[in-house]
Amino acid sequence: MTLQKIHLHNSEEMTYRVREGGEKVIILVHGNMTSSFHWDVLIDSLDEMYKIYAIDLRGFGGSTYHNRVTSIKDFSDDLKQFVDALNLDNFSLVGWSTGGAVSMQFAADYPHCCDKIVLLASASTRGYPMISTKTNERLKTITGIEQDAKTIGMQTLYDEKNYAGLRKVWNAVIYTHNQPEEARYQMYLEDMTTQRNIADVYHALNTFNISAHHNGLVSGTNEIKNIHIPILVLYGDHDYVVTKEMTEEIVEDLGDCAQLVILQNVGHSPLIDDLPQLKTVIENFIR
Repeated sequence: MTLQKIHLHNSEEMTYRVREGGEKVIILVHGNMTSSFHWDVLIDSLDEMYKIYAIDLRGFGGSTYHNRVTSIKDFSDDLKQFVDALNLDNFSLVGWSTGGAVSMQFAADYPHCCDKIVLLASASTRGYPMISTKTNERLKTITGIEQDAKTIGMQTLYDEKNYAGLRKVWNAVIYTHNQPEEARYQMYLEDMTTQRNIADVYHALNTFNISAHHNGLVSGTNEIKNIHIPILVLYGDHDYVVTKEMTEEIVEDLGDCAQLVILQNVGHSPLIDDLPQLKTVIENFIR
């Protein structure tokens, strides 16, 4: 699918992909280190009754990065401009990892825009803590994150287009069960290096907290109270990126809105580990 482009009111340009289908609309929101391109296998497999949009968040893929992101809300506000520009409503959101946090923030801020949300291996309602590689304590500032060895290391892999290094990272923590076919994997790796905001995303995740609880760094905004739509929480039983405890926080904070499904024998990328299982649970929920 060819990338399309739309201009937002904040001077950013958002790129996205569209797969034509029926009247039911699904919007896919990718996670960190990915883009709309990484949804390809799911897009190809979903029923043709769905029209699918896959966006590139600001600073990923083909989207611009003129203004630095300081919070998850920056991403969700971009998403609101996107759906408004295309006159989309009554859609379902599928948010993967960081995209899950974006989807929850969107639903909290704009409660009448979407009908359902699927959280796929999502960051918690209370954020995703960034831990210092030197002190093993939680980092508190964007400067601390920028200077941390993890951030510097990942940024260096991007800058040098070190695909072998990126492959090692993904094989260690994400593609722990299955790996994409070689040609597809190489394209994923090349796409990863389009990201221009890795420290900013780490900081946004570290400070994200729409719960009613203090997360160890910031107090919760309790914006979670604004979410009343059905939400499917999907968690792989071998996920090495998002912990079981983070998923339990999501379910606790969402209360009756949440339906938890544990995906069997998959890690942080159910799209590659078990696409048929993922397709089935998503379609059953949205349908």
